[in-house]
Amino acid sequence: MTDTAIVYDCEFLTATGAPRRFWCGPLDPDPVVFQIGAVRIGLSAPFPELERFSVVIAPRDRFGAPVTLDPLAERLTGVTNARVAAEGLPLDRALGSFSVFAGDDALWSWGKDEFNMIAISCYVAGIAPPLPAARFGNAAALLHAAGVALDDIHRLRSNTLPDHFGLTVPDARGHDALGDARMVAVVLRHLMDRGRLHPDRMTRLGASPAPAP
Repeated sequence: MTDTAIVYDCEFLTATGAPRRFWCGPLDPDPVVFQIGAVRIGLSAPFPELERFSVVIAPRDRFGAPVTLDPLAERLTGVTNARVAAEGLPLDRALGSFSVFAGDDALWSWGKDEFNMIAISCYVAGIAPPLPAARFGNAAALLHAAGVALDDIHRLRSNTLPDHFGLTVPDARGHDALGDARMVAVVLRHLMDRGRLHPDRMTRLGASPAPAP
């Protein structure tokens, strides 16, 4: 068992109306990843944020052609096409760097971002996933284990979590992968600090999501 865990987030291609169409419109992009952000947190009090990871990916479609970010994606995330051109890495290199950063730690996101970051993106690119599905967990299950009501969990998003718990992350931007990862992490750290979430639960990906008594 490690004494640290990773909280991560990814941003993936979208366009106006694409979520309502389940990305099935004739002009909708494949929802592949173009940004990954993550933090490593310590699982001993005071549960500090130890390290950060951030990478921009140059997205390509299933035929290998570069994809231009839709204006909606640029506006939501703050990642511009100019930044992708200047900083964007190929998917295999970006995921390789993320895998090295992750080490042996459990990987948690708000929801199941591994689908867009690993499953869909690697399938579209025709590359082998560098991390297996068993390495990933849904942080919503951690809130459930901490006794947070399901109705509340279902309404929350990564960028609204801190407000729900009366917390702030002033320098974190919503819909930025690193910003969202930090906002989820600050809530998990808060729940561990208050004794509502046992730190060992952060290392047990296959554990039952049943709430604490």
